Amino acid sequence: MEIINKMNLKFWSKGENESFARLAVASFCSNISFDVEEISDIKTAVSEGVTNAIVHGYDGTMGEIEINCEVYSDHVKIEIIDLGKGIDDVEKALTPFFTTKPDKERSGMGFTVMEGFMDKMVVESALGKGTKVTLIKKIKK
Repeated sequence: MEIINKMNLKFWSKGENESFARLAVASFCSNISFDVEEISDIKTAVSEGVTNAIVHGYDGTMGEIEINCEVYSDHVKIEIIDLGKGIDDVEKALTPFFTTKPDKERSGMGFTVMEGFMDKMVVESALGKGTKVTLIKKIKK
């Protein structure tokens, strides 16, 4: 399938960059035939993905987060990539309410929220190498 448009964004793992990333991706996707609710879903999913990279991937250290967006005729693909510490057990991390930071008031619902707002989510991770979350949102015709 041919890519119609694409965007790449890199930024530091600072909390204040979460809103920047969310708005940048929403702005990029606003030219696609998504309605307001679908754009809101994308913003929420990106926000959760970037927050996970900052809080869990880099765990207080500074690193780079990359977002790649690709538009196809029937969907948009959003990749959120960090080169942080990685996830020990992805299947366990995908379990609702699981958190590695219960003392930090984390609900453990980040992946569940992302999955609920998007049509597909894939999480790939390797310890010491980082995590890539791929989010797919179908374009309604």
